[in-house]
Amino acid sequence: MENEKKSVTVGWFEIPVRDMDRAVKFYNAIFDTKLSIQTIEGLEMAWFPWNEAGKGAGGSLIAAGKHYKPSHEGTLVYFSSQDVDVELQRVEKAGGKILQKKTEITPDIGFMALIEDTEGNRIALHSLH
Repeated sequence: MENEKKSVTVGWFEIPVRDMDRAVKFYNAIFDTKLSIQTIEGLEMAWFPWNEAGKGAGGSLIAAGKHYKPSHEGTLVYFSSQDVDVELQRVEKAGGKILQKKTEITPDIGFMALIEDTEGNRIALHSLH
């Protein structure tokens, strides 16, 4: 068992935001989705839709505070996409910035792009095509 590799996967992520309504509007627009706003123990969050039995991790936007500060630094969250170009076409209209256009990683891994949301966070997009 010592040589057996264990899979480590992301179970949840949180993206800090200064203005929840503005951030929800941005993410709804670029991903063509509807985030669900919740308040848990006084902490405002907006949950991305997810399928607990499906691939990938669930996550949320979370109100900026003592431990949550929007940033370009630190962990980078990659959002899966059918084609990165689809979301990139929505970014600037929704108030964000394109930091790195669609770029091939390798033929087997696919493509990525970097964007900045309306709150100053750097996030990534990934697709196989």
